[in-house]
Amino acid sequence: MDQETAYDGPQIVGMDLHRSRSVLLRMTPEGTRLGRVRIDNSPTGLKAEIAKAGPHPRVVLEATHGRYWAADTLQEAGAEVHLAHPLGVKLFSHRRVKTDERDAADLADLLRMGRLPQAWIAPPQVRRLRELVRYRHKPVGMRTSAKDQIHAVLGKAGPHVPVSDLFGRAGGARPATVPLHGAYATRTASLLRPVASLDAEIADLDQRTAQALAGHPGYAAVQTIPGIGPVFAAVMAAEIGDVARFPGPARLCSWAGLTPRHRASDTKVHRGPITKQGSSLPRRACVEAVRRCSADTPVRRLRDRIIQRRGTPARNVAKAAAARKLLTLVYYALRDGEVRCLAKTSPA
Repeated sequence: MDQETAYDGPQIVGMDLHRSRSVLLRMTPEGTRLGRVRIDNSPTGLKAEIAKAGPHPRVVLEATHGRYWAADTLQEAGAEVHLAHPLGVKLFSHRRVKTDERDAADLADLLRMGRLPQAWIAPPQVRRLRELVRYRHKPVGMRTSAKDQIHAVLGKAGPHVPVSDLFGRAGGARPATVPLHGAYATRTASLLRPVASLDAEIADLDQRTAQALAGHPGYAAVQTIPGIGPVFAAVMAAEIGDVARFPGPARLCSWAGLTPRHRASDTKVHRGPITKQGSSLPRRACVEAVRRCSADTPVRRLRDRIIQRRGTPARNVAKAAAARKLLTLVYYALRDGEVRCLAKTSPA
């Protein structure tokens, strides 16, 4: 611990948060350092240290692992908490000397100068919803892996299978009835057990998510968009959270990584592929929803027009443009509780 300097005014605290320990550096609004301390992570220890910064200090920490317990603890202690966006403070990694103290000091400097790129601190109810939605993709991936292995086993054994997807509507429970022998039968039976168990887990998660979103006006409105059902609507509601934090649909599309990269210097301008920054779940949901849209929907017509105008090599460009249009509709559905443009085009 450094020698601390007495100061009665408002203080700014930079916190370099790690899994087990963290560094807190206090300074004045003018940049004078008041003290530095390394603590073992715990709500009690963090409250004790932040109390030295006086009433209502401004605290900044990076959006990293374990940030929410720290943000909640600091807010309970009366601090004004700011979350630094990791992409905005990426320049820290290019310093010749990189230490926890330097990182904490740089965070505090960015905050006091008003140049801190900030991330959104999701409220507790949004975090709980995100846990359900994000975790659902884990058992879905495990189930898909098991099904792929069953297809591989049947390919090795060589029995005649009249359908391409054994687990689709046409296949049903057909894997259990396919004649297999020896190790092939043992492995298939072993894989079918976790598939059945994961089906039940996924169904339970869907039910819990629907209960958590009951009464959410945007959740129902998003499902009126072609290609989006309950699962994708839950992804949008959970990942986007409060849509009012985005001034318009263009900013939401940029947050989802669906806007092209832009590099400009002097007279040279280069626009590349989409950035793919931010949460991948809403971006992937939009792309998949475009694929599910029927040919007579506005989103699908946009994709088809671009392909017709620019040719087959522009399929990915058309898909990204259609996904941006769909996410724009999601923005208005979450903001207004309805999508008026779709209501106008629907038959009476």
